Formats: sequence, structure tokens, C-alpha cells
Amino acid sequence: MNAEPAVQLRLLDLQALDSRLDQIEHKRRTLPALATIADLDGRLGGLRDRIIAAETEVADLERTLTKAEADVEQVRARSAKDQELLGSGRITSAKELESLQQEIASLARRQGDLEEAELEVMERLEDARSALGTLTAERDEITAARDAAVSERDAAWGDADRDKEWVGSERSNVLGDIPADLLKLYDKLREDHNGVGAAALHQRRCEGCRMELTPTDIGRIRDAAPDTVLRCEECRRILVRTPESGL
Repeated sequence: MNAEPAVQLRLLDLQALDSRLDQIEHKRRTLPALATIADLDGRLGGLRDRIIAAETEVADLERTLTKAEADVEQVRARSAKDQELLGSGRITSAKELESLQQEIASLARRQGDLEEAELEVMERLEDARSALGTLTAERDEITAARDAAVSERDAAWGDADRDKEWVGSERSNVLGDIPADLLKLYDKLREDHNGVGAAALHQRRCEGCRMELTPTDIGRIRDAAPDTVLRCEECRRILVRTPESGL
């Protein structure tokens, strides 16, 4: 394959632009903010389950407390009614009076048990609400950190997109100077060699594989016509001669 030396040099310009595009894409994929967001998303996912469980516990305890309060109030009302009857003097029978006093005493014991149970539920509810508050505060803190990481990611992606747009525009200008057959070879080599299809020969070393050429290879290159498209014997990339080739 043959191409004018100026065209081959343009191939190096294209390679530089393509390498820049690869760097931009790599930076987009490896932003520290992305790992931060993924970590925070995982933590938020775990917190959601714990918060749902805590909210369920609080709701259950609130219903239990409401029932306990109603039970206590019912016993208090019954006890107050019996106390009123006892103090009214309407009961004159000693047997009925004794029975009423026993019922009042039983209600008092029942009220004490219910109030103790009510207090226990109140304490459990207070602990559950406190635990829920801790979890929601942690969720809010993580959410704020995630929002900050998303903003950082979006800003970096915005910069990358602007860089990519500029490099893409420059690349379009360079493409017009490169023949289709040379471009096809370059694209194939880029695909096979980690994004690098063309490299400069600099001080007798291939800048693609970083290997220094042998005297035999140097002699072959020195004897080649200026428009001959050369390949590195080591990495097979297109090897472009420059004023700094050391020939």
C-alpha cells in the first residue's frame, strides 16, 4: 500500500484524536463518582428494607398501644362506675356490698396489669420510633451524598461530552485527507491492537509497541520509497516515518 508522506502523517493526527476519544470514554466509565453512586445505591437498598421493617414495627406497636389504652380506659370507667355505686349508699345488702368491693379490688388489679402492659408497649414504641429515626436520618444523609456524587458525575460527563464533540469535529476534518484503503487498514489494526493502529517511528523505536528496531529493519525502512506504507515487524501496526525517526 502506498500513501503520500503527508497523508501518513495525517494518520498520526487521526490516531492521536482516536486515542483522545478512547481516553474520554475510559474516563467516563471509570469516574470515582460512579463507584460512589453504586456503593450508596447498595446501602440505600439495604436501608429501604430496614426502614420498611421499622415502619411496620412502629405501626404495629401504635395499634397495640391504642388497644392497650382502650382496655385501660374501659377498666377505669367500670371501676369509676362501681366506686360511684359504692359511695351512693344504694346498696344495703352486706353480701352485695362485699361482692361490689371484691369487684372493685379485682378491677384495680386488672387496671394495674393493663397499665403495666401499656407502659411496656409505650417503651417499646419509643425505642422503635428512635430506631426508625436513626435509619431515616442515615437514609437522608446517604441520599444527600448520592445527590452530590450524581452532580459530580453529571458535571464530569458534561465536560467529557464537550471534549468528545470537539475531538469528533477535528476527526471529521482529518478523515477527509486519508484514502479509504488506508483508513480501512488503520481501523482494522486499531481493532486488533487495543485502539492503536498507527504509530510514529521515533529515534528508531516504534511508538506503538515501544520496541527499538533492529539495524536490518532500519535499513529496510531507509531504503523504502517515501510513499510506502510501512508496518512494524514486532506489532504489525502502521509505522509512520517522521523527521524524528532517526534514520
